[in-house]
Order: sequence, then structure tokens, then C-alpha cells
Amino acid sequence: MRTPTNQSKDQNVESSSSQADESRGSGISRRDFLRASAAAGAGLMVSPVVWGQSAGKVDDINVALIGAGAEGQVLTEACLKIPGIRFQAVCDIWKQYNLRRSVGLLKRYKHNANAYTDYKEMLAKEGDKIDAVIVATPDFWHAEHANESMKAGKDVYCEKEMSNTLEGARSMLQTAKATGKLLQIGHQRRSNPRYIYCYDKLVKEAGLLGQVTTINGQWNRSRAACEVRECSKRLNIDDATLKKYGFDNMREFLNWRMFKGLGGGPIVDLGSHQIDIYAWFLDALPTSVMASGGKDYWQEYEWYDNVMAIFEFPNGDGQVRAFYQTLTTNSNGGYYETFMGDQGTLSISEAKGRGEIFREPWVTADKWEGWVKKGYIRAPKAEKPAPKAKKGDVRESGKPPLYELTATLDKPYHQPHLENFFGAMRDSKVKLNCPAKIGYETAVMVLKVNEAIAAGKRLEFSPEDFKG
Repeated sequence: MRTPTNQSKDQNVESSSSQADESRGSGISRRDFLRASAAAGAGLMVSPVVWGQSAGKVDDINVALIGAGAEGQVLTEACLKIPGIRFQAVCDIWKQYNLRRSVGLLKRYKHNANAYTDYKEMLAKEGDKIDAVIVATPDFWHAEHANESMKAGKDVYCEKEMSNTLEGARSMLQTAKATGKLLQIGHQRRSNPRYIYCYDKLVKEAGLLGQVTTINGQWNRSRAACEVRECSKRLNIDDATLKKYGFDNMREFLNWRMFKGLGGGPIVDLGSHQIDIYAWFLDALPTSVMASGGKDYWQEYEWYDNVMAIFEFPNGDGQVRAFYQTLTTNSNGGYYETFMGDQGTLSISEAKGRGEIFREPWVTADKWEGWVKKGYIRAPKAEKPAPKAKKGDVRESGKPPLYELTATLDKPYHQPHLENFFGAMRDSKVKLNCPAKIGYETAVMVLKVNEAIAAGKRLEFSPEDFKG
């Protein structure tokens, strides 16, 4: 089990300390000024600094990125579509590739971000110039990077998993409480308008599923998407730097998600997003989990390359069993979540164009017609009548009518979640969609899966487990 030495992390990066009190010297903090500007009508939506504005505005939110790897790049590109956001600094230990690429991209859009390989130096030198920090480093560095950034007076957007240990996640929750800083965890489905619409309109208001009894979900990836990553030797980080930041070699750095002590394997990397949705849509936390998984294919990695888990959730007087599967050898079915009730079934995915709701045949069409008229769902397309079942075949259920979802998302998947974060920075009335408490609860659920596999038995959750 690796433990960070004293600084940054992988394809993403550095470590931290240093403090910069927002309010020192000026009598009014930048955050207060931003909120005052928003209240005066000069808020986020009127700032034209998007896709390349040469000069920043006084009410811009200045951002620093720690971790410019693949996820950091995705978040950067989403931020570039949000008016009023400017990058002040980027930090990554892979200066030959990640750092150079990220700074170059930002320069093309007129963001003259300063480059760092040590996040402590970045926080110390940038000081009050930074309003927020985006943490997109490997999971085992999240706690240190987020904690030190909040202690330095910065609001933080931290990618999931909150941490690869419950101790790390708990420390982030406690730091957010102690400092009063915003901490948004990157479970971006929480801000996705399609998911919000399904939860608010279809599940809660319309009650189209009836009593939810079962959940299925998966994220299957093909072998090609999970192969060991490598890079040219000329791009290698020197051994001393790798060890300083917690990596034994370049292979670990490039494939950190699959090594113990660095990441949590596919159940944490992929399943975390979807298991979070299980709890959200049920308004409940699980009481137990059992799981099976193993290193059945990828011998190069330390974590399980496949996982199948069953959670038990309370649901009124009943119980919901929620199954989840993730594979790294076959992509069949892709990724989605399916909520099954006695009256209907909702199948939804973050993937664009995938999402539908089925009415159980025993529920008459008129029961759903009012929701069609309200525009919540689209009525089924006319189909030829299904052939009658053969006489005596009583086991086969009829094909359920399929209704289409009406809500869409025409933005990058992470953009609404970042907009929610920056909106909360500008206006105290805006609440984070995934604050530290929710992120911690999800970490408890997901990290327990790996424990259940190792234990080979069903493990219980207690209410105390989720309190942090």
C-alpha cells in the first residue's frame, strides 16, 4: 500500500500547503465581490470571456487546475465554454506532456495560465489571484490537494472518487466544514438536466415507476479501452520525481486507476458515478452489499478487472436489491442505469440519445396520458400488434409500451456540474448539487465493494458509517 510522500500525484499532480486569506488587505474578498456583482446583475452569464477573450474582467472567476491529465483536460474544455471563467494557473508533474499540452491549449483561448509542477508553490505564488481550484489528480492525492486548497481560502471542485480511503474523504468533509469553503465532488450526473428531470418529474412527481423494487446498472468497457497505457521513453518522468509523488514507475503513473494505493479499480473509477445515482433516486442509503470480482484477465494490474455487486436499500416497508456490473474485457451494452418498479421501468444513461421509460402492460395508457400532455414523456410510436402468444404459453410477458424522454443535454457532460459550482461561488442561494457530504456517502458505498470482494461475504452498513 503506497502512501504519498509530501507532494503531488500522477497524470494529474502535485501536493500542497500554503495559505492565502481571501480577504487580507482589500477589506472585501474576491468571493464577496463576485457575489455582489452577481446580485447587481453583472454575474456569470454576461461576462464575455469564453472561447478566447484577450483580457479578463474584474468579476471573472480565476481558476487553478491541479492535474492536467485526461480528466483535467475534459474539465478544462468544459470550463472554456462557461462565460466568466479564466485559468490563472495549471499544475502537473508531467511537464513534458500534460503541463505543456494544457498550457498550450489555454493560450490558444487567450488564457495566459502560469505553469507549475509543485502545487504548494502554485498556491503560494498565485495567492489571492486564485478564487477556485479544480482538482483532477489521481484519487490518492485528492484529499491533500483539496484540503490544502481550501485551507488556502479557495473553493474546490474535486473529481470523484472523493478519495481512495475513507480517512481521506472524511478529512475533506471536515476541512470543508472548518473553512466554510465550497467543495463540489465530480459526480456530474447530479447536475445533468436529464437526470434531474427523471428524478423530479418522472419518479417523484408523476410516480410513473410505482414502487421501485429492483435496480440494474452496468459500465462495460472493451479490452481495447483498458489496455496498459505506455508512452515514449523521451516523455518519461525521472525516477526521483515519480517516487516523490508516490509512483514506483511510469507504468503506475500512466495506469494508476488499476493499482492499489493509487486508485480503486473499475468499481471506483466507473461504478462510483452510477451507484451514486442509485442512492439519489431512492432517497436512501444501503444497508448491505455483497460482491464478487477478480483478476481474471488483466494480470498486469493489481485491482479486480471485473466486479459484480448487489446492494440492499430500504424502500418504505420493502427493500430494493440493486445490482451493478463493470467489465474491462467486453463493451456489450455500454453503460446505463435501470430502475424497475411495479408500474414502469426507467432506463437512462449519461450517453446522449439513450433514455426511455416503459409502462407495464397492466397499467392502462390513460394513466400516463396526462403526463404525455404535460410534455414529460412522448407517447409510443404506433407499432404493429404483437403476435398473440401460443396457447398455453403463460410464462411470457407482453412487450411493454416504450415512451421517450423529453429532456436533453446539449453540453459536454461535465459542464452543468461546473456551472453549478461556479454559480454557488457567485450566489450563496445556489446550492451545490454534490457537496462533500454526498460525496462522502458515495465513497462509503463504493469503497465497501472492494472490501466485500476481499472478505468473500455480505457486509453490513450502519447509519454511523455515513456520518463522516
